Amino acid sequence: MGDGLPVCRSRAATVAAMEWWEALLLVAGGGFAGVINTVAGGGSTITVPLLVLAGVPGNSANGSNRVGILASTVAAAASFHRLGVKGLTHAAPILLPVLLGSFVGSVGISRLTDDAFETVFGLVMIPLILLSIRKPEFRTDGAQWSPVVVAIVFFGIGIYAGAIQAGVGLVLLAALTRAGLDLVTANHVKVLVNVAVTVVALPVFIMQGKVDWLPALVLAGGFTVGGWLGAHATVKGGERLIRTVMVLASVALAAKLLGLFG
Repeated sequence: MGDGLPVCRSRAATVAAMEWWEALLLVAGGGFAGVINTVAGGGSTITVPLLVLAGVPGNSANGSNRVGILASTVAAAASFHRLGVKGLTHAAPILLPVLLGSFVGSVGISRLTDDAFETVFGLVMIPLILLSIRKPEFRTDGAQWSPVVVAIVFFGIGIYAGAIQAGVGLVLLAALTRAGLDLVTANHVKVLVNVAVTVVALPVFIMQGKVDWLPALVLAGGFTVGGWLGAHATVKGGERLIRTVMVLASVALAAKLLGLFG
């Protein structure tokens, strides 16, 4: 292997078959996560571990999850557009630093072994659980960031999104509102940024042989429906229940990834 990206190769370990309950779990989990990701963020804290539970190695689960992320964010972006929310002009200034960061993050994380990735992901889940319990502060008042600060912040967010993805929606909402956007527009921009990040990161994982296509496509089916529903839903009364389930699932699955049980 040279200094550049390795030539695309097939993975002998690609999952060839799935149990019916694994497929059902991925579709349901993808739908649930698609709604969460569109409304706020953090759905990948559920879907990446679900892929691991379905037999996909850790770093390949991270890559496979991006197929569903792309499907759900495209569906959500189209729905926001049809609903009249206009975020594209606001997304343009932050796309370059985000995309550069996404490439750096995805190349770096894809070189980790599966065991190393699962440990990193399990550790990252800890602050994400805290974000699930208490959302970042969304501020549309006060001083706005300068263009330089915006570029630095979103480059850093891009690195994280390219590497891990999980929980980046919550971070994006906090940063976008601090950058001067109202929460509705920020939600649309967040979705557009996730589309762009995934378009950059997914080919890196594919070239590294880190996508298991069968579970990825099954998950993407649920993700797509969830993204569409999330863009149409306010999810006010059910938000507390969603966050409670997400926290419990995150705690249990983080413990599994860190080897605390089973």
